[in-house]
Amino acid sequence: MNKTTICFDLDGTLSDPKPGITRSIRYALEKLGHAAPGEDELTWCIGPPLLGSFATLVGEADAKMAVKHYRDRFGDLGYRENELYPGIIEVLAALREHEVRLLVATSKPTFYARKIIDHFGLSSYFEDVCGSELDGTRADKTDLLAWIVAEKRLEPASTVMIGDRRHDVIGARNNAIDGVAVLYGYGSHDELNEAGAAHFCARPGDLPAVLTGL
Repeated sequence: MNKTTICFDLDGTLSDPKPGITRSIRYALEKLGHAAPGEDELTWCIGPPLLGSFATLVGEADAKMAVKHYRDRFGDLGYRENELYPGIIEVLAALREHEVRLLVATSKPTFYARKIIDHFGLSSYFEDVCGSELDGTRADKTDLLAWIVAEKRLEPASTVMIGDRRHDVIGARNNAIDGVAVLYGYGSHDELNEAGAAHFCARPGDLPAVLTGL
């Protein structure tokens, strides 16, 4: 493997967070007196920065309050309504044998991302968990990856970003980082292809082989 650092998105890439995220969104909408769509109708919110999703759902004026209500539920219960994709632990173990640096790179606030990684017992696999601030700083994947490159002194040409949404692909490309788009998460092939993805992975177990070829 020619790459020395691999950055993993969290939601839709390492774990399936659908119940916790969609139920917490519904909770926030109901607290604000809005009708709450069904869980399946809210999967488009998984991955992109939350404030923008709430701006679409309730308008910009109420978006920050919606995020607050969301976090009230998510921080207590929602982060645990989540499960690892089958084979992810085996993938991480295999990659560690290659002695590459593993990082989590998520638009989710670092505070919650670390709780989730700890909840699943994955902390020993990752050098660090890198996310946004609670005020939204670094929620954009381009900004986040630029910060990680500088903070961790990475060489973009030797780094890979793995994610399931167009934001992951675009953020990687904007930082001259190779991207691998996973198709088992919440982004469609069309979405990822249109964003410029050059490498695709249908299931977690395929990741080591795909990465070896980069």
